[in-house]
Amino acid sequence: MSATLTEHDAAPRTPGTRPPKPSTPAGRGPRKRKFPLAPWMLLAPSIVLLGIMVVYPTIVMFITSFTDLEIKNKMLDTPANFVGFDNYVEVFTASDFPAVLARSLGLMLVLTVIIVAGGMLIALLMLRLTKGWRLLVSVGLLLAWAMPPLSATVVWGWIFDTDYGLVNWALNTLTDSQDFRGHSWLANPWSFMMVLVIIIVWQSLPFAAFTFYAGLGQVPDEVLEASQLDGANAVQRFRLIVLPYMRNVLTAVIVLETIWNLRIFTQVYALQQQGGLVSETNVLGTYLFRQGLGEFGVTAAIGVFMVLLLMGISYYNVRSSLKEEEA
Repeated sequence: MSATLTEHDAAPRTPGTRPPKPSTPAGRGPRKRKFPLAPWMLLAPSIVLLGIMVVYPTIVMFITSFTDLEIKNKMLDTPANFVGFDNYVEVFTASDFPAVLARSLGLMLVLTVIIVAGGMLIALLMLRLTKGWRLLVSVGLLLAWAMPPLSATVVWGWIFDTDYGLVNWALNTLTDSQDFRGHSWLANPWSFMMVLVIIIVWQSLPFAAFTFYAGLGQVPDEVLEASQLDGANAVQRFRLIVLPYMRNVLTAVIVLETIWNLRIFTQVYALQQQGGLVSETNVLGTYLFRQGLGEFGVTAAIGVFMVLLLMGISYYNVRSSLKEEEA
């Protein structure tokens, strides 16, 4: 015998009908969302430092770029005059800045291509090395990466020294002549750039190699083995499988290397001090540094242009990252 309990007082419910929400107690309104104070308190020191060290100098530089501020105004304590866009016009028409910009962009392109391609090749090589050889290669890369840029530039400057350089001695030995005795590699702008590329690539390859090596670990072995069974060769597996899996890593490395290679200063300045021609080897960093000794308004205009250029390059990386997060 079974008994069925029914609720005679309850209203009949149709399928899909939600139960009524509990009523709010009398005298209480809807609960207000509290302001997340703790996270902002933790971020406050960083925000203050960022404002003092980045935001404020950027605003001052932007305002100065529209004035004729010079060193005499600082010495005589006189205000600068507002000149509008005259500084920008002077930078792009009445100076050698366009040539410096073209040289910097060309150097950035060459460095980025060599570093990205070389880093990928080293990363692929490390996958095929035994544990001992991989450890040896990693130590060598770390030593090159850890050396300060100024020290590395001085050492490479000695290697390419005019009188006692190892390169000149080796070339004389290989050619069995004295053609390279007293040959200056830094006096010619093209050979200067060659030495500069060697130094920067030597120190930048480790970052790209280690990053790509870590990214290659994200590629599933099962997919590679399946493609190999289907008849795909090494080039096809790299192009159709490895690169799509490493797209985010590859994009990040390219953008970072592009920004870093456009901001080089130490290596160029140190080589110029060792015998390079300043007027024919300046890049944006050294040109801005040497220009800043006199006309601050023109220097600020160059700085504003560099900031906008770097922001434009960084925008692509930020947009790609946001798209990946939304997907």
